[in-house]
Amino acid sequence: MKEISKNNIDSIDIKGFQDDLLCWFQAEQRDLPWRKDQDPYKVWVSEIMLQQTRVDTVIPYFHRFIEQFPTIKDLSEAKEEKVLKAWEGLGYYSRARNLQAAVREVHEKYGGKVPDTPKEISSLKGVGPYTAGAILSIAYGIPEPAVDGNVMRVLSRILSIWDDIAKPSTRKVFEAAVRKLISHENPSHFNQALMELGALICTPTSPSCLLCPVREHCTAFHEGTQLELPIKTKTKKQRNVQLAAAVLADNQGRILIHKRPEKGLLANLWEFPMVEINLAYVSEKEQMKDAFHTEYGAKIEIDEMTGQIEHVFSHLTWNINVYKGKIISVVKEEADLKLVTLEEIKEFPFPVSHQKMFKQFLDSKV
Repeated sequence: MKEISKNNIDSIDIKGFQDDLLCWFQAEQRDLPWRKDQDPYKVWVSEIMLQQTRVDTVIPYFHRFIEQFPTIKDLSEAKEEKVLKAWEGLGYYSRARNLQAAVREVHEKYGGKVPDTPKEISSLKGVGPYTAGAILSIAYGIPEPAVDGNVMRVLSRILSIWDDIAKPSTRKVFEAAVRKLISHENPSHFNQALMELGALICTPTSPSCLLCPVREHCTAFHEGTQLELPIKTKTKKQRNVQLAAAVLADNQGRILIHKRPEKGLLANLWEFPMVEINLAYVSEKEQMKDAFHTEYGAKIEIDEMTGQIEHVFSHLTWNINVYKGKIISVVKEEADLKLVTLEEIKEFPFPVSHQKMFKQFLDSKV
């Protein structure tokens, strides 16, 4: 197995590499809303949203989020449910909860100013090494590395690094490399340029080497190993979970919704009653009746199936059979159990899978 050696960096014309990269970024950078200014709060929000989410998906969410919570004070004082509603559909909802918790700390402890030292900013909830480096370099012009998957892919090819990027320890190798390569005159553009290069040119498959502004500095291009890098071990196979869910209405047309626990998957989001299928039951409908009566004290009737939904998480896949039904007894409402009208339901944050269920339900009524 090949490994990075000192020569990989020492053989590179660092000044030439910086100039070529920054020149390209200056000319070709995408017009993204969080690049309009260097407001640390906006940079922070954008970086959290961009974790495991495509830029095109994030843009409208970013606009709406900043419109609703334009300052650290606004976000720190907002109700969590309103924040989750603004995040609805972006997924990985712990990002939103951690962001708000960290913003509250900044508001209370730092007078609303995002910290500008590695130690302080890294102590905030949900701010890992990458996010800390991104905020410090992009917003404050501090030459700190911001190493994400894009950056590791780019540098693994440029420097011929054959360490497995799936291993957490490998990040240190790339952070050390960035510290040697980073422009101290313009660390903000340097880090953004590396990310942009990975997003637009040095892509996971079929990298556009002939369009690359730094190909003359790239070891993999000269050795023809760009398609072999980076080294990344396969993740474990996903677990499949079979579920049944129901959109249940009472005689006034109100819908039963339930709030998920405050810890774990999709914490604090609202959902329609749902149960994991037990094959020992005679039928899904009978299991749903029993489960919902036990869980919510509701006697129900299950009508026809309105559809099926597959929802993929990073570690598991939900396969959901979706039904509609009627509530035929009194339901005692609690803080985490409500009967809501079709108008009121719009105010509650739901995971994407349950938004799809509700659409199927509405379509079945037409």
